[in-house]
Amino acid sequence: MTIRPSAVTLAAVLTLGLTATPLIAQGNLGNPAALTEQAPATYKARFDTSKGVFVIDVRREWAPVGADRFYNLVKNGFYDENRFFRVISGFMVQFGINGNPQVSTPWRNAQIKDDPVKQSNKRGFVTFAKTGAPNSRSTQFYINYGDNSTLDPQGFAPFGQVISGMEAVDKLYTYGKSNVPDQSMISAEGNAYLQRDYPKLDFIKKATIEK
Repeated sequence: MTIRPSAVTLAAVLTLGLTATPLIAQGNLGNPAALTEQAPATYKARFDTSKGVFVIDVRREWAPVGADRFYNLVKNGFYDENRFFRVISGFMVQFGINGNPQVSTPWRNAQIKDDPVKQSNKRGFVTFAKTGAPNSRSTQFYINYGDNSTLDPQGFAPFGQVISGMEAVDKLYTYGKSNVPDQSMISAEGNAYLQRDYPKLDFIKKATIEK
């Protein structure tokens, strides 16, 4: 799934670690159909990154389909060693393409249905990316840096909010709006491509569901 927007075209298109992920699909990550557990009504996801820790408070009532998908991905280690590949100051940071092509490939077509938009894309709110087509969310999501409420009527439904560590999110390295990694190359080569051509990108060390 190619999700490569600008601030203007985000509705038409709205995603890794120090070492390359072994080229095997670990656990159930190679089988999206196996990861469909319903999430708790509320839960917190902790992201330990190269710039520090941030915590996302997820509210299932805001966007239940998105909250369930996010819960399963975090719980099973999907985001570990993912890079923050699209960082646009004042707009948002986008990530969520697994660094192992054998993992990312089956997820490209594992889209979920849209949720109604109940919250606004304001600073710190967390939302799944999509291509602009209906029911096109998969694994990529973004954290809003500013007030992006113009995205609300375009169907981007927030499912959570950063409740601590937003200062770490603000510090993520950016190559600028016009020098963003090619998502098809990330899907094809994973972390190897990003480490070679975009070595300064920050990354997720580990993401976990907090008890």
